[in-house]
This record gives sequence, structure tokens and C-alpha cells, in this order.
Amino acid sequence: MIRFLINQESVEIEDVRADLTLLQFIREYRHKTGTKEGCAAGDCGACTVVLAEPNADFSSLNYRTVNSCITLMSAVHAKQLIFVEHLSNGTALHPVQQALVDHHGSQCGFCTPGFIMSMFALYHTNSSPNRDDVLHALSGNLCRCTGYRPIIDATLAVCEQQADDGFTRNTSSTLSILKAIVTRDSAGGDYVGTRNLIMPRNRESLAKAIKDNPAAMLVSGSTDLSLTFTQQLKSIDTLISLSHMDELKVCTTTSHSLIIGAANPIKDITPALLKHFPQLAELITRFASLPIRNQATLGGNVANASPIGDMPPALIALNAAILVDNGIQKRSIPVSEFFVGYRETALKSDEWIAAIEIPFLNTNQRLAAYKISKRFEDDISAVCAVFNITINHGIIEQVDAGFGGVAATPAGCNALHDALVGKNFSSKACVDLGKTVLMNAFTPIDDVRATAEYRKTVLANLWHRFWLENQSDTTITTRVVNHA
Repeated sequence: MIRFLINQESVEIEDVRADLTLLQFIREYRHKTGTKEGCAAGDCGACTVVLAEPNADFSSLNYRTVNSCITLMSAVHAKQLIFVEHLSNGTALHPVQQALVDHHGSQCGFCTPGFIMSMFALYHTNSSPNRDDVLHALSGNLCRCTGYRPIIDATLAVCEQQADDGFTRNTSSTLSILKAIVTRDSAGGDYVGTRNLIMPRNRESLAKAIKDNPAAMLVSGSTDLSLTFTQQLKSIDTLISLSHMDELKVCTTTSHSLIIGAANPIKDITPALLKHFPQLAELITRFASLPIRNQATLGGNVANASPIGDMPPALIALNAAILVDNGIQKRSIPVSEFFVGYRETALKSDEWIAAIEIPFLNTNQRLAAYKISKRFEDDISAVCAVFNITINHGIIEQVDAGFGGVAATPAGCNALHDALVGKNFSSKACVDLGKTVLMNAFTPIDDVRATAEYRKTVLANLWHRFWLENQSDTTITTRVVNHA
């Protein structure tokens, strides 16, 4: 059973297609058409809705925007689903709707419901946002005719008001209903979900679900897998969702590393990652858009083994380890050995990714991450490069680097290490040698994002950029990175 709230209505679903998206459910099952389908890929934001979920102690609600076109029904269990029809109170518009009217923020109106929901989520999470906060909140929404200025102005204006609406006033009752669902789950056994949309609650039940359903696919955030249904029009009989595996959402530190549970959304792990690795800000804040980061998980980003995934190059450069589990025993796989072919990993058929362990940097290491793409946000990399260089008294002792978009898998480059170890980092010979190695290290392909020659040239130039930025004890930054 999938149990959740639609606004203030309790809903129970006993059976549902495993590949049914939230957008299909809203439009075809609930017959609410304010939520639009645009790209069916999580790019345009016309389908944006909000999920409100309790915090750990059920004292408040966290409001998250998600792309309903690529969100599966497993994501709504024990949450409150809010879409655009729920915001107004009869003929009285919600404050965010009224603000958009007052600032003339809508023309054709197709994108407007999605913008409204992103504004609504920010209205409930940030009472004094600056312009950058607004840009991040709206990063998953595209408008092709109004122009963003009036929409940004409307968002800034409305969020200065106290977030007092029907949702705020109903917080206690909403929390009570959602807590009852969680309590019922705890008393009901090791699974929630439906016959073909299985949601295990612990590692033993997950292992059993995999054994009983060997053809089933594992899914967490669904931001990549759902494209199989929405773009390729394929179907699947059974899915095993990890979205209710609490033990896969733990984030801890040891004396030497950060350990991130594989089912943690990127948005949730951002504070810990940037606390220990602030140099990754460019990758993390440009990881798709906020609605995608609200769903996409680090484990999923690693498991799909995309050669252009943003985080694997960073994990390679940081010498991370992939901690995998089969319900009986766990093992650690160096990330450098995890990707074995195009979209192939070293995972066995009965295993899943439990966590990712990232060693902390020492004071002699210099780290930088670069993402080159056609759009600043909401785009995948043409080239991604992450350099992690250990320098002692000016001499290079270790070179660890990870690259995306230049090979069939996320890749390191042993040749760069071999060529540069022992060299004086500040010498022009060092930068020239690194550029030469990277120009010849990979055989990338031509595609719609870039030519092979462009990719090779960019790799070489990114090494030059890294070298320039690290030519003093205090790093010289040649770019502006928003750490919001």
C-alpha cells in the first residue's frame, strides 16, 4: 500500500503500474491538468509539484520541488503532495500567485504552474532570500516568452512576507496524519508499496526482494531511470525502490573520511560535502537543477555509470570507495575499479550500493573541479575535470584526477600521474607536460555536445587553468563560484 496526502485528503493506493509517473497520476487518475507536461525529461519544469515531508522528529515540514514527469509513485509515500490547484482558496489567490499577477510574470502561461510551485516551495523555506537564492529555486523552470525578470521580482517580493497560508495553519494536522502513516509502516512489516512497486525498509528485506524478483530494477531518485519510460517509451513490470531505506540515508564522518549513504538526495548531502570539500561547489551547485537535486541520489549517480555523470570524476580524483552490500556481507570497491565498461559496474547481481566513503584532504593537497557545458545550469557536461594534486615543498608527490565526457566511463589518468610526479609544480615545463599528456590521454567521440578535438583541447586548457589558480600559497581563483 502507498499512503500519502493530496493536499489534506488521505489517499491509499493498493496497486499501480511500477512505471507510473506522478505526472500521469495527477493528470490521468486525478484529472487535474494545471500541472503540465513539457519535456518529459525533468528539464523544463512545467510539471513541477511540491512534496512536503516531515523532518526527523516530526516537528516541521520540509517543502521540496520535484519534476513530476520523472517522479515515480514510490516517492510520495508518507508525504503530502501539493499541486497548483491546491494553492488558491476559492477565488482568493495564494500570495505567490497574486505576486506573479502583480509583477506581470506570465504571458502564454504554460510554464506558469511550475514557476508558481517553485515560488511556493521557496516561500515556505526562506523568508529573506537574496537574488541568488531565487535563481537557485527557479533553476529548474524554463520560460520561453515572459522573460525571467518579472518572475524573479515576484518571487523576491512574496518571500519577504510571513509564510502564513492554509498550509502553515494545517501543519499540525498534516504532521499528525503523516506520522500515523510512518507508525503504521513500522508495525506492518519489512515492506511498504504495492505488488510490483516494492519498497523494502531494511537490508534483509531488500536482499529478499532482489532474490524473489531477479529481473526487477533498483531505483532511488528515478531522475535517470524514468527517462526509460518517458523518452524511450519502455515499460517495466517490477521495481524495487530504495526510497524508504533509512539506513541508506545516513551521513557520518570518521577521523579520516566522510561516509554518505547511497540513497541520500544530492540536496541533502550538499552541506556535508561543501563543509569538507568546498572546492566541489561548482559541480554540486550546477548538478542539474534544484528539483533534480531534491530527488537524485549520490548512489544513483554512481550506479548508472554514465560517462558524463558529474560526481564520479570527483570521486575518482578523491580516491573514494564504493561500499556495497548483499544483505549478508559488505565489501569496499575502490571507485577507480568500479566502472568496468559503458554503463557497466563491478556490482554483482545481488548487490546494491550502500554508501560512498570519501577520504578527507590533507594540507598538501590542492583540489579543483571544473564543469564545461553549453548551459550553466540544468545541463550535462561536455567535459568534466577534477584535479587533486599533492605538493610538498613545490614538488608534485601525487596526482589524482577524474574526468567525464572523454571516455566510455568516468576515468582517471595514470599517465598524468606518471608524467608529473617529481616535477616542480611551478615550472612552465610542468604545465606544458600536463597539457601534452591530456591532449593524448583519451579518444573522446564527437556528439551533439562537443567534438572530440574540442574535448581534448578543453582538457589541456583546464589543466593550465588549474596550474594558474594554484601558483601561490593562497589559491588564486580565476572564476566566481556561487556557494549557495
